[in-house]
Order: sequence, then structure tokens, then C-alpha cells
Amino acid sequence: MLNPADAAFAQRLAALLPEGTLAPAEPRYLEEPRRRAVTPEALLARPRETTEVARIVTACARARVGLIPWGGGTGLVLGQVQPEGPAPVILSLERMNRLRGIWPGENLMIVEAGMTLAEVQAAADGSGRLFPLSLASEGTARIGGNLATNAGGTAVLRYGNARELCLGVEAVLPDGSVLSGLKRLRKDNTGYDLKDLLIGSEGTLGVITAATLRLFPQPAATATAILAVAGPAAALELLTLSQTRTGGAVTTFELIHAQGLLFLDEVMPELRQPFADRPDWSVLVEIGLAPGLDPDAVMTGLYEEAEAAGLVRDGIIAQSGAQARGLWDLREALPEGNRRIGAIVSHDISLPLSEIAEFLRRAAPAVSGIGPFRVNCFGHLGDGNLHYNVFPPKGGRAADHRDRAGEIQRAVHDLVHVLGGSVSAEHGIGRLKTGDLETYGDPAKRAAMRAIKAALDPAGIMNPGAVLAP
Repeated sequence: MLNPADAAFAQRLAALLPEGTLAPAEPRYLEEPRRRAVTPEALLARPRETTEVARIVTACARARVGLIPWGGGTGLVLGQVQPEGPAPVILSLERMNRLRGIWPGENLMIVEAGMTLAEVQAAADGSGRLFPLSLASEGTARIGGNLATNAGGTAVLRYGNARELCLGVEAVLPDGSVLSGLKRLRKDNTGYDLKDLLIGSEGTLGVITAATLRLFPQPAATATAILAVAGPAAALELLTLSQTRTGGAVTTFELIHAQGLLFLDEVMPELRQPFADRPDWSVLVEIGLAPGLDPDAVMTGLYEEAEAAGLVRDGIIAQSGAQARGLWDLREALPEGNRRIGAIVSHDISLPLSEIAEFLRRAAPAVSGIGPFRVNCFGHLGDGNLHYNVFPPKGGRAADHRDRAGEIQRAVHDLVHVLGGSVSAEHGIGRLKTGDLETYGDPAKRAAMRAIKAALDPAGIMNPGAVLAP
């Protein structure tokens, strides 16, 4: 059993830390973006140094007080809120936001966990390099949280997710000891890779305080287009064609369904859309090119070959940076359009690429058999990650159909599982999907996870209730 972070504990902890480190938690630290749950009460700690984080964790371990690592608060699976249980310490890394070093010739940088993703990107750009992780929340999300959740985003197809972009971490473990793993090495076979254990653990095994990140050369030119495709199967064929023609230079391949565009017509009519008639399916394609290649010629050649093969029906190739930004604005507006319409239930799923068309074929009747709902499916087709979100009939309210949310989710997740997919692609488990992990997760994996948790965090103080159900 855990104890609350009460006044007596706060007084003892304050004596170990610089003045101003502790404070009552403001509402923004207690809520999550969709307002589905809140932490009723918590003590806020905002350290500036790794040594201070270690003191906080040590004190929590000794007093058996729960601790929730907090990055930017942008997570969507309730990993940053604790609706039930004794008042925890919310450990915000926002003050630990320094760039510790950058080595452009090595394509490496070392950053503290509290830097926002946008700040990390800007630091890389200032040295003529690219840090490719990109999310809609990058101005708020912090790199420590990105690593703790193994964030994905729009460039996974070419560069990989957060785990693949990290060479080492510094972290405070549940007993307060500091893991110093910020080596600038590509090869280091000296035992277990604890970095990969901590990345994706959602703060349940330790607190990431800094990281060594991989950088890349910036593309000399970029080609961006939105192409109307004949359907999901054609989109997948187009993906293969795009990769083949460009030698693997496709950075982004985003699938967009007509329903998402119609939602934008409904709630954001001021947003300019590229097609007068909204295509049933389209893809946003971006290609990063090496020096000496003409981006317009590359994309035009791709379009012409795809059209001849019957894969695309129409398309718009950006002729300027502003036009490319306009196409990206459309893609990035899709989640906001969803939010304004109001989903009954949302799904962050992934599937083997060859099963995506079959999933979409079977999911539609499965959902319509439950009720006359609208579905907006969009996402990162290149890496198999779809956001399959279900909405009320036009004019209806999501709240009036909440009693069907569980049934819809089971139908979707059951199908994903049968087809060899995952019910959590890039958002993690948090507290929202612990039941899904129990239902669909591999039993041996769950047992190993519980054994690791018990070994590293025997008191259960680290983000209690997240990832593994009690």
C-alpha cells in the first residue's frame, strides 16, 4: 500500500531540495487533454538537476509515496493522471531543459528530458542536422515523455520511432540510484540494454532525465503531394512503388479518408482543401531527396507511373514551401476536426501492411452492425498505424452513444488481434488500456513485465496503476 504525499511528507522533502522546488499542483498538472480523468490531489516537484530528481525518488521510495513523471501532459492514455489512490508526487521535468552538447560530425546530441520536442528539433536544425521525430504536439510535448512512451509520429517510415532515435539515457531508478548511460557510441555490447527497457516503460521503471539522440543530414530538397487513390489496397501498392522509385527516401505516407475531410468541411470550413470533390481515400506523400535531384520531377514521375497503373486518380504536387505547408495543415487539422465533432470511441491500432485492406473491409460492417455510426480512419499508413475513430450519426452527440463504446472497441480490437496487429500502436498503455493489455497481450510477456517491475520497483511507487493492472 502507498502513502499520500501529505503535508508532513512535503515538509521532509522540502528540506532536501532548493527553495521553490515544491508547490501545490496547478490544474494543468492534474488533467489530461481530453478531460476524461483528473488527479484529485498531488504535490508538485519541479527539479532543476538530476541530483534533485534522485533525492525526490529516494524520499518517495523510503516513504512509499507514489510518483508520476510528467513531461508536457500531452499523452492520450491517462498515463499522466491518477484518478484513484493516495495523493502522489507529480515530478515535472520542465525545468531540466538544457542542451548538454551537440556533435554534428557524429550526428549526435545530448539533451535533458524537459526540452520540448520543438526545441530539440530547432537545436538540431541550428547545427545543420535533422532530428526527425515529429508530432502535432511537438511544441508542448517534452523529449523525456516522447522517450518514455516510445513516441511515433509522421516520420517513422523512414527514421523509426523514438526508441530507434536514442543511443543512451540517463535515468533515476526507483531506488534513487542514477543510471548514467549517455555514451556517444553506436556499438556497446556490454550486457543488457537498459535504455531500451526504460524507453516505452511510461515512467513505471524509472525517470528519464537526459538522452543521447541520433541526428541525420537534412534532405537537400523535399517533394510533397496529396494523391487521390483508388482505395486502401491501391495506397499500399503506391507505397511500395514510391519506396522502390526513390530508393527508400519516402519520409511520410499518410492515409486520409473522405470522412475526415467532410468533418473539416463541417467544423473548419475556412480551411482550404485541395480537391473540389472529396476523394474516398487519399494519401499525403513526402519524399526527402539527396542533392542533385529535382523534387518536382521525382514526384511527377511517381504520379505518372502510379496513374498508368490505375493506383491514383488525381493529385496535387506542391510547387512551393507554402503549398506543402498547406497540405500538412490539412493533415494536422484532422485530429482537431475529430475533437470538435466528438468521438464515441477512438482506436490507436497497428497492423501488418498486408492486412490493412482486409481490416478496413471487415471493420466497416462490424461497426455498422452495432449502430449507424460514422468512421474516420486516418494515420501513418507507411508503418501500419491507423487511427480508427467512431462518431455518432450526423447531428447526434457522442454522449448519447457512450453505452456502445465498449462494444465498438471490442469489435475493432478483436479484429485487430485476429489479424496479428496491436491495440496500442504509438500512444502507449497508460491507465486507459491496462485491460486491453491483459486481454490481448502475450501471457509470457506480461509475466516478464511484472517480474521486471517487481525487481526494479518492489514498492510500486513509479507511476502506480500505469501499464500493468494492479
